[in-house]
Amino acid sequence: MSEKLAIQDCYPDDYAWCYGCGRLNPEGHHFKTYWEEDHTKTIYQPDPAHTAIPGFVYGGILASLIDCAGTGSAAHALHRKEGHQLGDGSVPPRFVTASLNVTYLKPTPQTVPLTVIGRVEEIHPKKWKVQLDVFAQEEKCVVGEVVAVVMPDTFIKPIDK
Repeated sequence: MSEKLAIQDCYPDDYAWCYGCGRLNPEGHHFKTYWEEDHTKTIYQPDPAHTAIPGFVYGGILASLIDCAGTGSAAHALHRKEGHQLGDGSVPPRFVTASLNVTYLKPTPQTVPLTVIGRVEEIHPKKWKVQLDVFAQEEKCVVGEVVAVVMPDTFIKPIDK
């Protein structure tokens, strides 16, 4: 494959609607999480509307970014553990958030792309913990932890067409 895929690019249409990372949500943020060596990476340029105070990002956007990067990281890790690669025709697992912990270390500037680095730890076959660091250039601004669980099949509802 010539194009690098994000995990969110491979979610089936029935569950690609998340406000944070769903590719099919026209109003959403469209966060995208990629696998790199032994961690994941999500890059996002905050919109001017995401202002807390002039020049700085609203904390809710940062929490959403950590949330989606965390569940995307867990999905990547489990998909890889099961022997798959994105784009190989297999359907990646979808995770939901069991817990979200966000610690704001310093104000996050709004004018630079944000990079989220995720490190994944399996704590149960269906439950994964992800440690995440949000950087504005080289400055760590936010840290987070997501405990993600494999989404139950009962959550999937066919989309109306």
